[in-house]
Amino acid sequence: MMRTLFLNPPSYDGFDGSAGSRYQARREIRSFWYPTWLAYPAAMIRDSRLLDAPAEGMNVDEVLRVASNYELVVIHTSTPTLQSDKILAERLKERSPHIRIGFVGPHATVLPEETMSATVAADFAVIGEFDYTIKEISDGTPLEDVRGIAFRQEGAIRRTGPRPPVENLDLLPFVTDVYARDLRLENYFIGYLCHPYVSLYAGRGCRSRCTFCLWPQTIAGRLYRVRSAQNVLEEMTRAKALFPEAKEFFFDDDTFTDNPHADEIASGLGALGITWSCNARAVVPKERLRMLKENGLRLLVVGFESGNQTILNNVRKGIRLDQARLFMKAARQLDIKVHGTFILGLPGETAETMEQTIRFARELDPYSIQVSLAAPYPGTEFYDQARQNGWLAGEGDRLVREGIQDSVLSYEDLPAERIFDEVDLFYRRFYFRPRPILRILREMLTDRDVFRRRIREGREFFSFMARRKEMAKGRRFGAATD
Repeated sequence: MMRTLFLNPPSYDGFDGSAGSRYQARREIRSFWYPTWLAYPAAMIRDSRLLDAPAEGMNVDEVLRVASNYELVVIHTSTPTLQSDKILAERLKERSPHIRIGFVGPHATVLPEETMSATVAADFAVIGEFDYTIKEISDGTPLEDVRGIAFRQEGAIRRTGPRPPVENLDLLPFVTDVYARDLRLENYFIGYLCHPYVSLYAGRGCRSRCTFCLWPQTIAGRLYRVRSAQNVLEEMTRAKALFPEAKEFFFDDDTFTDNPHADEIASGLGALGITWSCNARAVVPKERLRMLKENGLRLLVVGFESGNQTILNNVRKGIRLDQARLFMKAARQLDIKVHGTFILGLPGETAETMEQTIRFARELDPYSIQVSLAAPYPGTEFYDQARQNGWLAGEGDRLVREGIQDSVLSYEDLPAERIFDEVDLFYRRFYFRPRPILRILREMLTDRDVFRRRIREGREFFSFMARRKEMAKGRRFGAATD
């Protein structure tokens, strides 16, 4: 068995592109998700290590010193970080030529040959789920006999046959054991979750058909494969013992409320006295929300995306605006917090529809929001649609600039610069109102830890917005000189 390092590599300062992050960019405040996808194979391989360099604040030189002690290094890469990841791989090969290096993640899955062609330092790229693939490689299986990879052979890049998705997720190990072994809970922040938190999956995949969502269209799949309730609750029992300091557990399934075992899992969590949160669609009926709340549910992350029904239909979101309003009313009555996510720049966007979305967000008034720019990642229907229709502006594949999400789409009468600028306006018009301000102040006055945290996050938020303004000036200057 090869000594194996699973690496979430350093890139831009504060960038979270980890094997678990759906938003591969710096956020408005310091935020890091757990590298859960890397933790699964790390749990299968004896004497392996999971190194999350961004969360640890490690630079390239520090990572190289650690990585040079291993025989196999598995690098999670992404579309925004491939260029920096290949430089790291090349420096590692120069330092330790004996090391075998593999790339995993959505970008490697969708563009395995291109990923391999980006650097001769890459020995293989994994296509799809990589749990058992990496285990076989670590065990010494010849690359040509490992299903689901692209690899280098006699100067050419070849593919092996496809590897089917993992069917029985109960056979996978518990990621929380790897968290306890290799990670530090205090490094992981998400603004709307209690700190410290722990996240994990109860299943993989998503039944929804959103055209823009990266993970279901690349690695996880459209079929929602789930663990048994007993298996999930066994891990949660162990996690509660491993992490007594954790204030919240988060189920990061794309749509946990679609899980057929969700209610049984919730009942078990209630019996364990665990506070938890999850991703959900804005279609959960009130009585079911009540049951979840009574069993420890604190917060739901909900993708509202747009306040325009045509845009929601364009991206096959599968919800109606009236459903979202009823859902929010029920959640508010039950005192379930909602973190609402919105996207600017989806197909059909205009200046008028962006205004509708801002007004819709203010009307719904969730506990907190995230405003993202539409990001056409390779491997998604949205990416193919953008290329076919000529919507990609300039460097269309450059989804981040200096680690910050960039606007790469332009529509008729709606240039990329206008979409980029609207994010700042959205945040200001949502948060600079009496109700959100009073919510924040009330929390700060009742909890000293929250007070300190919100002060820090406030500084980070305004610093981030100032950086975006500088980027906006640069974009306008560049457009004026073209």
